[in-house]
Amino acid sequence: MARLIWLTGPSGSGKDSLLDALRAQAPAGLVIAHRYITRPASAGGENHVALTTTEFHRRIQAGLFALHWQAHGCEYGLGVEIDLWLQRGLNVLVNGSRQHLPAARKRYGDKLFPVVLQVSSDVLARRLRLRGREDEAAIALRLQRNVCVPEPDAICLKNDGALEETLAAFNQLLEGNALCNSPF
Repeated sequence: MARLIWLTGPSGSGKDSLLDALRAQAPAGLVIAHRYITRPASAGGENHVALTTTEFHRRIQAGLFALHWQAHGCEYGLGVEIDLWLQRGLNVLVNGSRQHLPAARKRYGDKLFPVVLQVSSDVLARRLRLRGREDEAAIALRLQRNVCVPEPDAICLKNDGALEETLAAFNQLLEGNALCNSPF
């Protein structure tokens, strides 16, 4: 059965880096989806499809999103193409939302495979400071929210070390859960 791998973790945990690494060397049978976001493509961070708010809402009305939500002053969507990929037997990895996990669970049921990328508070603070997007007060708030209380069926993946280590651990996780077998 093809699965929707719902990757979550706090800002600065390394989701974008992991997704970029997997795009460069994805295991057979795995597709990494882009999110549609109402923020400029030049904003930095994740590789996404930038939409205006007007275009985003046109796509909602046309039924072009499998899931969509609001966070951090932006709107986020996952296109219905993920459903087609799942129907074709491909596993689909998405940059999910911790708060939107219940909606994903409702839509995808046992096809959903939640993975939480964890990082220690010290490493997270260092990464957030290096990024330079937030002041110390905002970083302190993010650190308070860095308590990992995953859903009962979520798998936690530690990302304090080198990206290569996390990539290897992620691939082992997929193999161990029989998610990497290509139907082709």
